[in-house]
Amino acid sequence: MHILLTDTIAAIATAPGEGGISIIRVSGPQALVVADAVFRCRPPLPSQREPFTFVPGHVVEADGAIIDEALLLIFRSPRSFTREDVVEIQGHGGPAVTRRVLHRVLEAGARPAEPGEFTRRAFLNGRLDLVQAEAVLDLIRARTDRAAAAAVHQLRGGLTRTLSELFDYLLLLAANLEATLDFSDQELPDSILDDLLVRVAAQEKRLADLLDTWNEGHLLRDGATVVIAGRPNVGKSTLLNALLGRDRAIVSDQPGTTRDTIEECLVLQGIALHVVDTAGLREATCAIEREGIRRTEDHLARADLFLYVVDASHPVDKEEVARILTLDPMRSVIIANKQDLATFSSPALPGAYTVVPTSLTMGTGLDIMKSAMIQLLGAGNAPSVQYAAISERHRQLIDVSLTRVREARKQLEGHDQADTALAAQSLREAVAALGEVLGREYHEALLDSIFSRFCIGK
Repeated sequence: MHILLTDTIAAIATAPGEGGISIIRVSGPQALVVADAVFRCRPPLPSQREPFTFVPGHVVEADGAIIDEALLLIFRSPRSFTREDVVEIQGHGGPAVTRRVLHRVLEAGARPAEPGEFTRRAFLNGRLDLVQAEAVLDLIRARTDRAAAAAVHQLRGGLTRTLSELFDYLLLLAANLEATLDFSDQELPDSILDDLLVRVAAQEKRLADLLDTWNEGHLLRDGATVVIAGRPNVGKSTLLNALLGRDRAIVSDQPGTTRDTIEECLVLQGIALHVVDTAGLREATCAIEREGIRRTEDHLARADLFLYVVDASHPVDKEEVARILTLDPMRSVIIANKQDLATFSSPALPGAYTVVPTSLTMGTGLDIMKSAMIQLLGAGNAPSVQYAAISERHRQLIDVSLTRVREARKQLEGHDQADTALAAQSLREAVAALGEVLGREYHEALLDSIFSRFCIGK
């Protein structure tokens, strides 16, 4: 998508459907001209009014027929979201009247905005950097208070400041290294290269620390996929109902009741969880049940956390222990259910596994299980908001930057002038990767990829 910043764009900025108000946003050099054409109010005309003015009036057809009673908001460049002239028309929230107002605005000279085009213009006009622009989408999509708080912090520049400091410092180190190339090995004291080596190593650690926080950002942005698995009739559906606090899945003494996955969302201590109740794992003769078991295996391969339920009222055989041992202990909680019927201790598993005794029908052990889930997800502490919203795009580029800085550090350890030149180049490449995170270096395909995920009107 190629944007002509000389265009004036317009879109509905509120969600579809009925509501108290709807907002039509118009941005570009002709925004106030469009407002003059479509909005009738007491003098002066919208284009003659001061910025940050709220004007009551009516949206009218070209022949003067009234479309809607509305309120017009005026923002003048550069003091607007896009740093262009912007007007917003707030009318009644019915879908029919909203479409009529937008049609009239387009008829008056604006063109339909592309997805994310308002935020893209804010980036291109220097109102936001690319990290902040992505935070706008994170804030819109946030499903929990913690995710929203992290997005707001990123939007206000928390992550930008950290990345900018790294960018500027690595650029300075690269320049200092290149300056040493003007001297011979005999002229350059070892202490200078030793000092640069220490500085490069320090930035390597900062990048590594930043990269280590990606999992927290992933949990806040995307939530965690939690798969409930186990043999038939061990209490998997009862566990799903207990987590949700309502009867979502059918519970029966008959094995194999759940033949397809049941998927629900809930929030646990500020983390959005996508919980999947799966078909019982066993040798099945029914084609439908076999397909359910295949889907179970597929979900297990993609899960962030496993809740594996066993029936603690009977001994756990070697086959089931072997299946449990295929699960990552750092992502698994073994739910030893039906403790109220048990006459022996919980199943013996390697110490790395978290085993929680429960009686799901009686509601015991649930709090311990939830605490174990949060601990294994790495979300037991308050989020490190400064880094919490690192996205997959950020992670990949920061990893490239870290790799290049690590190379530079190793190249500097030999105090060889040829290696020093390579180290300077490695640092330049590290800087370039960070520049792409921030949007200091970008290409149209990158912007298309990012902003195409936005809704129209933002």
